[in-house]
Amino acid sequence: MTTKHSIEQRLRELREDINQHNQNYYQFDAPNISDADYDVLMRELQQLESENSTLITYDSPSQRVGSTPLASFQQVEHQVPMLSLDNAFSHAEFVAFDKRVRDRLGILDEVEYMIEPKLDGLAISLLYRDGLLVQAATRGDGRNGENVTENVKTIGAIPLSLKGAPIPSTIEVRGEVFMPLDGFDKLNQRARSSNDKLFANPRNAAAGSLRQLDSRITASRPLAFYAYGIGLVEGVDLPSTQNDLFEVFVSWGLPVCDQVSLASNATECDQAFLMLLNKRSQLPYEIDGVVFKVNDFTLQKQIGFVSRAPRWAIARKFPAQEKTTKVIEIDVQVGRTGAITPVARLSPIFVGGVTVTNVTLHNEDEMRRKDVRVGDTVVVRRAGDVIPEIVSVVLERRKKDALPFQMPTHCPVCDSPVERAEGEAVVRCPAGLYCHAQVKESIKHFASRKAMDVDGLGDKLVEQLVANALINTPADLYHLSKEQLASLERMAEKSADNLLAALRKSKLTTFARFLYALGVREVGEVTAGSLAAHFGTLESLQDATLEDLEQVPDVGPIVAQHVVAFFELQHNRDVIVDLLSLGVRWPDVQDSAQLRNELSGKVFVLTGTLSTMTRDEAKELLQNLGAKVTSSVSKKTDYVVAGEDAGSKLTKAIALDVAVLSEQQLAQLITEL
Repeated sequence: MTTKHSIEQRLRELREDINQHNQNYYQFDAPNISDADYDVLMRELQQLESENSTLITYDSPSQRVGSTPLASFQQVEHQVPMLSLDNAFSHAEFVAFDKRVRDRLGILDEVEYMIEPKLDGLAISLLYRDGLLVQAATRGDGRNGENVTENVKTIGAIPLSLKGAPIPSTIEVRGEVFMPLDGFDKLNQRARSSNDKLFANPRNAAAGSLRQLDSRITASRPLAFYAYGIGLVEGVDLPSTQNDLFEVFVSWGLPVCDQVSLASNATECDQAFLMLLNKRSQLPYEIDGVVFKVNDFTLQKQIGFVSRAPRWAIARKFPAQEKTTKVIEIDVQVGRTGAITPVARLSPIFVGGVTVTNVTLHNEDEMRRKDVRVGDTVVVRRAGDVIPEIVSVVLERRKKDALPFQMPTHCPVCDSPVERAEGEAVVRCPAGLYCHAQVKESIKHFASRKAMDVDGLGDKLVEQLVANALINTPADLYHLSKEQLASLERMAEKSADNLLAALRKSKLTTFARFLYALGVREVGEVTAGSLAAHFGTLESLQDATLEDLEQVPDVGPIVAQHVVAFFELQHNRDVIVDLLSLGVRWPDVQDSAQLRNELSGKVFVLTGTLSTMTRDEAKELLQNLGAKVTSSVSKKTDYVVAGEDAGSKLTKAIALDVAVLSEQQLAQLITEL
């Protein structure tokens, strides 16, 4: 018989389980159940609460769905002002800041700094009383902000109640709400498919999501949060340093950034800045600089504040990422699958640390949507600090005689009539390898780092080889001689030797890399890995039917058709036979079954610099053997692989008593399994 006590007990179990799963997902990046299983738990919780409404608690995970729209936001007064940071724009300006810090302290010794990425989001204040989240507010003018409590409650990364001990009677946690890049892209994809207005960047998306009067809209947005500081605090003794405070945050269930570190002087701070600048494009969120804080709280108090900013912290900003320039010309490029892509040629502009001269307009529909024309003044941004894009056109500067660009009716390389399939946005040249442009692009893809990884085979060299009729298929690369290579422009004998050595090295690969290198349409890295793991051998994949292929995760009807069509072409099978006869090979995927069973579900974290492989290669190796590779260390981590210059992740692993492996020990572990 079901009693009130048993219902209360089940509700407690469900809430604890769901909260733990939320923390695993949002904080540790290590979910241990599927989305479907999570949904089952949540539906059970919601059903029980709907039948027993008096048992609903304030901090139940079910309360994250949003509530009735507000008429407006109430104002909140910050009892401890939320100050902004002064900025430095060069190493010299940071050195001057460091000198001011030491002068104010009256010391000549070095000062230890806490280093944090400057997240490009929205500052938020979270007020917890007796462990429960009771209020959330924006920074506003630093003295008064907007009450966005109902919206913040929908963000899964923010705990509705703190855990652990001791819990302060009152604590105001400060941090940043932001939108991860993957979530931002998906949000804009949904907006595009619904013909809604697109967000210009993740920061605007995060700010707009947090300021919705209808919190149900906020609940539908992919927002995240990192804690970085405190304001008001009562009822607990806090640690003595910023670094230790982060450990306390984690113990309370608050997520913190995993890219923080410590530095002892201005030189080390500069090195840390450059490291994060170089790493910026690899991060799953946008950052626009680096924050440096005096680590010791006692020293912070001695240094003090000015009216709007602390004297003990500064933000060193990255180079600007958006600038305006002019469109000189628009032409088209032909890709390896025949896709004809419009490209804007720009008046050179230095943005995000590089000079940008060309920007893809993706396809005809996207070009029409942005309405980019020759002669236009445009705003250019380096998205993710890697791919330049045109954000918008400055219409008030457009010339009256500017005409819309017309896509070509024939391929600009081979003059074949172009085609646009029904339901597709892309115009294509159907000529295949008859078209020299497609030959060049397919070989560039085959040799790329994530495919066969032929070091030294750059785009210009591929173009020379094709133009001189030395290669016409990827297999032709392995027929090249030293004499042929050395005869090319800017290609000496030493360079020829190096390239031949790289080609020989590339012959030993993995089944997944080989599939990706073949360039089957719509088969990216993840899908290639799924196909390799499912079929095990090339022969099985080549003989697979549409029905067989659709049993593979990540493979739907369209991808399945592309795979079947690729292997139906005798030319493609001939190239594969040629590649295998020339020595391209990989370990039998099926021979790795025992290894995958041994490592299945094990959680690894990679840190520091590895000597025999890159971290990406180590990650791929572990994932191929069934392991999970995450970016942050937690109690759920089984192994931390530490290379040279391992930082805070190694320190955290030791503190949590997580097994630490050297690169050699990792190799030994895999060998012994």
